[in-house]
Amino acid sequence: MAATAAAQKKKATGYDKYVNWKLFIIPIILFTLILMMPTPYSMKDVAVEYKVGPKAVINFITQEMFQAKAADAEQWQLLAAQIMEDRLNSGALGRQGFLKVDLKWCKSNKIPAEAKNLEKALAYVEANYTDESFQDLMQRALKLQKTDLKYEDLSEKDKKAADQGAWHIKAAIAVTAFVVLCFATECIPLPAVAFCIGLAFMFTGVVTRSEVAMLYWDDACWFIMGSLMFAAAFVKTGVDKRVCMMIFRRLAVPNVKWITLIFFMVITPLAAFISDHALAAMFLPIGMLLYQNSLSEEIPEDPELGKLLMIAIAMACNIGGPGAPSGGARNVIMMTYLKDMFGLDIGYFQWVTYCFPFLFIMIPVTWLLVNWRFKPRITSLAPAMAHLQKEIGKMGGWSSKQVWALIIFVVMVFGWFTEKSFYTSGIIPIRLGIGVIAVAGAVAYIFAGVVNWRDYQEKVDWGVVWLYAGAMIFGRILDRTGAAYWLARSCIDLLAPMGMDAGLPLLMVSNGMTAVITNLMADGPAAAAVGPIALNMAGLVHPGSTFLPFMAMSTAIASSFAYCLIIGTPPNAIVYASGYLEPKDYLRAGVPVWIAAQIVVLLMTQIYWVFRGFGGLPGF
Repeated sequence: MAATAAAQKKKATGYDKYVNWKLFIIPIILFTLILMMPTPYSMKDVAVEYKVGPKAVINFITQEMFQAKAADAEQWQLLAAQIMEDRLNSGALGRQGFLKVDLKWCKSNKIPAEAKNLEKALAYVEANYTDESFQDLMQRALKLQKTDLKYEDLSEKDKKAADQGAWHIKAAIAVTAFVVLCFATECIPLPAVAFCIGLAFMFTGVVTRSEVAMLYWDDACWFIMGSLMFAAAFVKTGVDKRVCMMIFRRLAVPNVKWITLIFFMVITPLAAFISDHALAAMFLPIGMLLYQNSLSEEIPEDPELGKLLMIAIAMACNIGGPGAPSGGARNVIMMTYLKDMFGLDIGYFQWVTYCFPFLFIMIPVTWLLVNWRFKPRITSLAPAMAHLQKEIGKMGGWSSKQVWALIIFVVMVFGWFTEKSFYTSGIIPIRLGIGVIAVAGAVAYIFAGVVNWRDYQEKVDWGVVWLYAGAMIFGRILDRTGAAYWLARSCIDLLAPMGMDAGLPLLMVSNGMTAVITNLMADGPAAAAVGPIALNMAGLVHPGSTFLPFMAMSTAIASSFAYCLIIGTPPNAIVYASGYLEPKDYLRAGVPVWIAAQIVVLLMTQIYWVFRGFGGLPGF
């Protein structure tokens, strides 16, 4: 009976909980109150920009360039205006960037284009516009979209579209409050929150029934699913034990603090150059193995140790991304904004020299904070290493299944590292994506006889897959409706009268807003929501100064601060699949690391960046 009770206690997780209506009623009431409140004018203003702005900008461009309304313009003229409007939304105002547009770009941005029409559009701009005149046209179009369009001046048809857009923003904000409270209180099982997100957006009319299912899935969801599958294959075959011994066998004192330090020293620099998703997936089975083999009859459970190992892996992945442009889409997005809006170019190596020091500082800082927040009873992992050595000895040589598991994994990792460069260089005709490669590897394990479907069914945490799928639709709707943009703009407008609209205070506000939003959605859209606002303000208060590239780099760095919620990053979701973590554990470690990271960026800007300068630009 005691053994049964212990087993049940061990098995108890968040998935076993029923709805706590005493707590769940709070997010429901808040969700309802937000929907019932009068729509602020600021929401209508953003809705005008998102719902009416594109049409107005395209019409303005066709009239200015071709003296024809959009409805009367030729196909190639309309195409030119559509491309300019799309680039305007991303802050890309330069002529040279426009001239580099190709059919692949049009397809990726969902602009229908034929080769002959694109050639005519590019040729017309090249022949009739200088860099200065093109920039002037784009600036006037931007002014129309951002400031000249007023809700009260719209036609009844456009007002109706703006009202609908404002309602969608309000609904997205209501869902945001609902989701954050559900995660904070754990009042319902977390995968159920993922389904509530889609249902809430459906019932409020933000998405249609044909859209909702598609919005749940993404390459990142496939990657998480595939990576959890290959982790199951590693555990079943025992390859995780062999890899773990390879990494840690030479460690003289296998103390848990040194083990976690190795995690940071190995994972964090690599995350600047390769996918943090992949690194989290690689180290998940190793962390789980170390925990499981550390338990003994004297200490049959040590939850703090499991939490420490898992959080260390996630944090090591999260703090590494800012180190290089290849560390995340956010970095490239801010580099592009800076180039297109102000003509300032940051090279790959130049970015590394400015931003990689952030990693050098954050590795010891994060390591200390994580070890401070989690205090395991087991401090020495020497017994675990000895136990692993015995188990590997019992295995004997590498079995055929282990060899196949390792071969498929190596091929999969090679694909993760090279698929983008192979596509851009024309070696492969289609972009595969890391998610497709991960699922292909999982299927290859079945073909090779390494696993069967029962292994995946029992060993993969499918709740985590759905949890991150919910994060996908949530982030996409925040971005698509303009809710993320409204949050960022409202915060900056609110703090501007307090003297926080210039210099380091503006940098701090921009970083803080980005770092909050990035916990709710993917880092790329978070940077895209705050970046143009912050850079435009930076250009107004500190034109032509080092403040512009510093703002771009700090915003990109801040968009990696998704330390506090499971849905913040794929590494957070991947380590949650271990079953060792609760949502509050992310807050326990994430909040102090979030604060420390903000301080590090400000100090690095004030001391290192300001001292170094940027390409001969004057200071601010």
